[in-house]
Amino acid sequence: MAKLVESFSEILTPYKSIIGPVASVLTIAQFFAGALICKDIAAQGNTEGFSSMPFIGGIVIGALMLKYSMMLNDSSMFVVNLAAVLLNIIYTFFFNKYSRCKKQDIHQPIMWGTILMTVIFAYTFWEEEELIEYRYGLIVTVLMLGLLGSPLIEVREIVRKKDASSIPLPITFMACIVTSLWLLYGFILKNEFMIIQNFIGFFLCLMQLTLYCIYRCPDMKKQKEL
Repeated sequence: MAKLVESFSEILTPYKSIIGPVASVLTIAQFFAGALICKDIAAQGNTEGFSSMPFIGGIVIGALMLKYSMMLNDSSMFVVNLAAVLLNIIYTFFFNKYSRCKKQDIHQPIMWGTILMTVIFAYTFWEEEELIEYRYGLIVTVLMLGLLGSPLIEVREIVRKKDASSIPLPITFMACIVTSLWLLYGFILKNEFMIIQNFIGFFLCLMQLTLYCIYRCPDMKKQKEL
């Protein structure tokens, strides 16, 4: 693994000044994909069929990655995750506005997300300095992959109903592109956590896109047939 990382790093390092900024810009663009979901919610008039998890999860992961970017002293990661936090806060307020009577659909995830962030941030204050970067990176990696792969929890239902409308296409499509770029950037930094989380993240997003192509929303199929 170490030799592979070293080899890719040597090849990609000359392109660091290109890959880093492009990955940052496209990642910020990815966050605006949430606006398309908000548009659909507004058109429908409520949040029925939509989940608040992509937005609240985006706030939690973004905040945790802000801390990690400071540990790595990486400005590209810092700017990207600051944008993630701010935009997802806006989307969460929007979701709350249209959630109407089902406030528990958003209030409970916010509560658990806040508790999770508090516990992890508290952990960083007492962990040993020489271990914190590795262990914190491991925690963030697991949480990020959980968020990216969360739509796959319903894979059995997607296949049974032949309906992949629960997969947020704009966010997933952009995430597929972005994870591939951060994977390359991870090789440049020789950061194994970035490599592992973005490789698995890319794979998870690719699986979701495949399911979406096979089991697109029934309403879309009907419109196409008409």
